[in-house]
Amino acid sequence: MATKHEQILQYIETLKVGNKISVRQIAKELNVSEGTAYRAIKEAENQGLVSTIERVGTIRIERKQKENFENLTFAEIVSIVDGQVLGGRQGLYKTLNKFVIGAMKLDAMMRYTEKDSLLIIGNRVEAHQLALKEGAAVLITGGFDTDDVTKKIADEKELPIISTSYDTFTVAAMINRAIYDQLIKKEIVLVGDIYTNVEDTFYISLKDHLNKWYQWKEETTHSRYPVVDDKKRVVGMITSKDVIGKDENLLVEKVMTRNPMTVKKETSLAYAAHMMIWEGIEIMPVVNNQQVLEGLISRQDVLKALQHIQKQPQVGETIDDIVSNQFELVTSHGQDYTYQTTVTPQMTNQLGTLSYGVFVSFITEAATRAVRQQKKGDLVVENISVYYIKPVQLETVLDIKPKIIELGRKSVKIDIEAYHEKNIVGKAMLMAQLMD
Repeated sequence: MATKHEQILQYIETLKVGNKISVRQIAKELNVSEGTAYRAIKEAENQGLVSTIERVGTIRIERKQKENFENLTFAEIVSIVDGQVLGGRQGLYKTLNKFVIGAMKLDAMMRYTEKDSLLIIGNRVEAHQLALKEGAAVLITGGFDTDDVTKKIADEKELPIISTSYDTFTVAAMINRAIYDQLIKKEIVLVGDIYTNVEDTFYISLKDHLNKWYQWKEETTHSRYPVVDDKKRVVGMITSKDVIGKDENLLVEKVMTRNPMTVKKETSLAYAAHMMIWEGIEIMPVVNNQQVLEGLISRQDVLKALQHIQKQPQVGETIDDIVSNQFELVTSHGQDYTYQTTVTPQMTNQLGTLSYGVFVSFITEAATRAVRQQKKGDLVVENISVYYIKPVQLETVLDIKPKIIELGRKSVKIDIEAYHEKNIVGKAMLMAQLMD
């Protein structure tokens, strides 16, 4: 039977997109405490089922598919520009396909304004009304209001009309930045993208006997299974090490390994890979917030997915991407390598010098490339110690020199030095696990 928390989430999923919900309403309708209702609504927000907007409330929205991440909802626009909704609240769940800056004559503006777009404009009431009639939402800049007729049209068309105190071009830059951030998020592969669903997963009950393990092993050839209680919550793992030499009639709970490591569908694949390699784990249960089993991921699946990601073109560019693209191998003698890079504006801090975080990215990139040159695969960083760093100004050309001190079958220790015109400007030590 579903828990109260799960019942609330199921109820929220059945609501029509655009419906407004509240803690008090949920608590009253489902006969639960307000605390339980609040926690479930927060979980629904994490899952992308609802969105909470200041001065508006919480509304049911359409859950985004990963391929549509770059399309922002109007509710998200309100949050980005710290806006106030003047009308058309029922349409906040809708997504915009493009935005148009209304810095032109009315007839020219209307040629570009189409259904599901967003017109960003100042205090021009006629343009507000025409845009709404074309099926576009309106974002009024400069903190201006609009007239009651326009608000009525917005309510009838269920298209938001939003006001913000920012100017037109600041707003456009903010929305562009948000779309760009969404594109980067779109590329981050999560456990939920590759895991095996619980319906296709073999698991063992807490009250089963060890002969269940032998039955599953014969059927699947696998030797590791999650152990769940009567509410399907993960309470342990059972492997061949736990079973060998034990009586088949023993209860599973007597021999299982308790408190196993788990991940959620929202966990990034890179983090899961790190944990599995660090702890030497072959499979890991995927659970929800209540520790209920939702599926499994295996180390093999994770490594295959990471290899696949490395071959994909990227749309959004992170600092690490910029660092990687700038790196160039200039000399190579045995195990001695020199990489060259230039400090660009994105790599600087508020003082205009190389930021500490980007310097760490340089260290990681140099170490990763040096290990790959030795045909040892990729690495998972355990520890980075920066011993020394000098201010490095914009457009400085740096020589990064990684030196492999220890290289074992599973781990590596690398000393990295950074030079500018033969003067040392940074020094660090990196230790990592190898991922073949």
